[in-house]
Amino acid sequence: MIERALIVGGGVGGMSAGIALARLGVAVELIDLDPEWRSYGAGISVTGMSLRAFDQLGILADVRREGFIGSGIRLRAADGSVVMESPSPPPGQTAAPIDCSGGIMRPALHAIMQGETRAAGVAITLGVSPKGYAEGDDGVTVTLSDGSTRLVDLVVAADGIFSQTRQLLFPQAAAPRFTGQGCWRIVADRPAGLDRPEIWIGGPVKLGLNPISADKIYAFILEHVPDNPWFAEDDMLPHVAQLLAPFGGDITAIRENLGPDSLVNYRPLEWQLLPQPWHKGRVVLIGDAAHATTPHMASGAGAAVEDGLALAEEIARTDDVDAALTAFAERRFDRVRLIVENSVRIGEIEMAGGNQMDANKMLGGTMQQLKEPF
Repeated sequence: MIERALIVGGGVGGMSAGIALARLGVAVELIDLDPEWRSYGAGISVTGMSLRAFDQLGILADVRREGFIGSGIRLRAADGSVVMESPSPPPGQTAAPIDCSGGIMRPALHAIMQGETRAAGVAITLGVSPKGYAEGDDGVTVTLSDGSTRLVDLVVAADGIFSQTRQLLFPQAAAPRFTGQGCWRIVADRPAGLDRPEIWIGGPVKLGLNPISADKIYAFILEHVPDNPWFAEDDMLPHVAQLLAPFGGDITAIRENLGPDSLVNYRPLEWQLLPQPWHKGRVVLIGDAAHATTPHMASGAGAAVEDGLALAEEIARTDDVDAALTAFAERRFDRVRLIVENSVRIGEIEMAGGNQMDANKMLGGTMQQLKEPF
């Protein structure tokens, strides 16, 4: 029986697991290395599977208030002309979360989830990280970086793509792999008429726009960077402006308004998929620690929330911890493999200069499969 749990990592997956377990009556403590429990980054896209998971977690109304939720998608050519757009719901009808998509600022999402985590009664300890796990008959003893220890029935490691816990438990596991692409994200004023996510095709890079609030959007740019370069901060805005130069329409104004106050970030795209098992003893990996994906499916956050919810459901089904953790990984593996492998494949098509419509077909087919219950 799980009475005490320790969550390692205060990101989307860790908070989701903490909330879900606390609602089962488990005494949960969440630790995070950052003493200020900050979130970095610009906007984040959310698809229907993410919105459904947010709904089950109880935060959909807050996400709707702080971000943007709509339906449909629009494809544009590099000059801004419309290539295709999906139909909108009839006036007065609201689509179900699974049929919607949207976006939100990552710090706004984290603030919502932090509030929900505290409201669920999860204890928060910041500025510490695990240094070792020792299994015993009465649980697992976790030694923390401040010298303190915790004796708990379960450890949920949600410590990201470069998970130290994964390295401790599975030292033979493959390291995250660089795909050859890098992702730029910028925040800009929302153009009039931008009522849904847009993908711009036919240009030298893949470009997308997504509303994240009533007056802001974030743009993402996927660039083929096989040498995995490092960009100095002073070089970022000029480089983004250069990447946007071939595009017309609303992109012209977005490019011209780039300036010192513009929020821009960059990260190389890497992925990782840990084979089963995802646990050793009473320590289990979730989220990016077990299955880190690229952003092509916009499903990383949703998969992490689903992990937290599914883990709590399996824990509630049995007092056999090993059986619960085994069932959790078996339940999740094929679904997250679909996300990871198809995301990576779409990136490969883009880098090879393949038909973007083929990539969009794969994206649409995968999104349809992800509508199925998890």
